[in-house]
Amino acid sequence: MKGVLLSGGTGSRLRPITHTGPKQLVPVANKPVLEYAIEDLKEAGITEIGVILGNKGRDEIQDLLGDGSKYGAEITYIVQGNPLGLAHAAGCARDFVGDDDFVMYLGDNILKSGVTDLVKSFQAGDYGAGIALQEVDDPQAFGIVNVDGEGKITELIEKPDDPPTNLALIGMYIFSPAIFDAIDNLKPSWRGELEITDAIQSLLEDGHAIDSHVVTGWWKDTGKPEDILEANRLVLEEMALTTAGVIEDGAEVNGRIELDQSSTIKSGAVVRGPVSIAENTTIKSGTYVGPYSSIGANSTLKNIHIENSVVIGDSQITADGRIVDSLLGRNANVESAAELLPEGRRLVVGENSQLKL
Repeated sequence: MKGVLLSGGTGSRLRPITHTGPKQLVPVANKPVLEYAIEDLKEAGITEIGVILGNKGRDEIQDLLGDGSKYGAEITYIVQGNPLGLAHAAGCARDFVGDDDFVMYLGDNILKSGVTDLVKSFQAGDYGAGIALQEVDDPQAFGIVNVDGEGKITELIEKPDDPPTNLALIGMYIFSPAIFDAIDNLKPSWRGELEITDAIQSLLEDGHAIDSHVVTGWWKDTGKPEDILEANRLVLEEMALTTAGVIEDGAEVNGRIELDQSSTIKSGAVVRGPVSIAENTTIKSGTYVGPYSSIGANSTLKNIHIENSVVIGDSQITADGRIVDSLLGRNANVESAAELLPEGRRLVVGENSQLKL
C-alpha cells in the first residue's frame, strides 16, 4: 500500500500567515503539520509516499521533506497545479500509485489516533474504498455519509443543505485503483471541482463495497487560526516533552516543558507548561510564558505575558503587555510604543488579518 499526501491548496482561511508559504508547514507544537501526517503513514507501515504539490510552497515543502529518508520513507513529488478538487488531486497520483491500494491523507489534518486502524480495517475485506468518519456539529460544512439500519454506507453527499446524518468525512481515505476510473467519469460540481465524495459514490453505485471507520479521539482540520491554536493545545497536552536547554537560577519553571538544548530560560522569567520552546530561543527576565504556548526557533521574548499562543519563529517580542489566544507569523516584531499623543495603537495590518483589541 502507498500513501498520497495532499499539500496543495491556497490556505485562504489562514491568511496572512499563508501569504508567503503553504498552510501545511504552519507548526503545531513546533512541528509542521505535514510531518504529523508522514509519521501517521509510517506508523501504519506505509513508506512509499507521493506528495501532491500545488502552485504555492513547492520549494519550501521539498526543502523540508527532501527524499523522505529522514523519516524512513521514500517520497515522490507530484505536481497538481491549480486546486481543482480532491478527486483531481487523487487522479494526479495515478502513475505513482499504479496497481496498488493507497491511503490519501489531507496534509493539513491532525488526528490523535493516526490511520493504522483505518488501514487494518480496509485490508481485512474486499473494498473499493475506505473512509474515516467522525460525528461533527456542523455537517453542512463537510462531505456527509448516509447509512442504513445496519450501518452500511448508502450515499455520500458533499456539503448538503439538509444533512441526513452528522457523520463527516474527515480527510483520510483508502482507495483501490478502481477509484481512477470513477474519477475519469466525473463532472465538476457546483463548486467547479471534482469532488471525492462523487467519486466514492460512483464506486458505490458500481457495486464496490465501501469500508468506514469512525475515528475515536480528537481530529482537527488546521485550516483556520483558531484550529491551529486548538491543535497546539491538544498535541501539547499529550506529547512527551523533553527539557534539554538551560534554565538559569532564578527562573521559575512549572509543569511539562519542551526546551531545546540551544535555548535558554533566563533568571526572572516564568514558564508554566505544557509549553514548547524551539531552538536558539531566549526567554528573558520579566517574561511569562503560559500554558499551551509554542515558541518557534530563533526568537527572543522579553517582558511579555503570552499564553495559549503560537509564535511561528524568527520573532522579537518585547512588548510590555499581554498576548493571549494568538497566532504570530514568522519574523513578527512586537514591541512597546513610545508614549503618544493622542493615545492610541499603531498598527501595520496585512490583508485578511484578524485583530481583537
